Amino acid sequence: MRARYLVPMLGLSAVLATAGCSNGSSSSSAAGSSSQPASTSAGQTNPDTGLNPAQFNKLPPAPKPSAASVSCTYTPDGKPARPVQPPPATASTSGSPKISMTTNQGPIELTLDPAEAPCTVNSFVSLTKQGYFDNTPCHRLSTTGLMMLQCGDPTGTGSGGPGYGYATEYPFTAYQPGDQNLSLPTTYPRGVVAMANTGAPNSNGSQFFLVFGDSPLPPQYTVFGTISKDGLATIDKIAAAGDDNSMAGVGGGKPNKPVTIEKATVS
Repeated sequence: MRARYLVPMLGLSAVLATAGCSNGSSSSSAAGSSSQPASTSAGQTNPDTGLNPAQFNKLPPAPKPSAASVSCTYTPDGKPARPVQPPPATASTSGSPKISMTTNQGPIELTLDPAEAPCTVNSFVSLTKQGYFDNTPCHRLSTTGLMMLQCGDPTGTGSGGPGYGYATEYPFTAYQPGDQNLSLPTTYPRGVVAMANTGAPNSNGSQFFLVFGDSPLPPQYTVFGTISKDGLATIDKIAAAGDDNSMAGVGGGKPNKPVTIEKATVS
């Protein structure tokens, strides 16, 4: 059985201990939630989580590309969830491709950043052009602590991938190997899109998560773009309906308002 692609919610006690504070309390799920999670600004504690994003590291500046293109390694990794060809082995570090997703809950548009994550953007664009994301569910929603919607698995099980894997990029690549900051909570801010992985090396595939509220995570999940204003409004609507708590151990569950990416295109 394939490993699940998980973005685990950091335990509150561990986060607070690492951040050196002692306020607040939290639960690990938001089943049946009917209100949108409160947003926070710098210096404010989120009343839903007891966490203050200002306590955590910020994403580091992205390294500037040293060349117009880079070589990428996409390693075979099991059977693809849907027939697909691996992306080209060379990726551009310039441009800002846009992904337009039509979902049954509303539009979600992403602007990708090849400068910070060229191999990830190269793969995502390739999968989009091949129709890999069409008619696929967003199988996981978390609205407490980790505030994100996870998509990109045609099987809807959380275990499906494109049949290949590749290395984690920014923000992981902004640190030197062994840097203690790689294990410390870092704020993934509202509006970024990042890749899920299994925790194993080279386990990035097709699953991604859309962050709709500042979320503490170790900087080991590739950030490769941003979500449009209208896209965030769509995700906020989905989040307001809550989840079924079926993944309480790691945070969240299936969205109570089912989400399907009906069509994804590149421009």
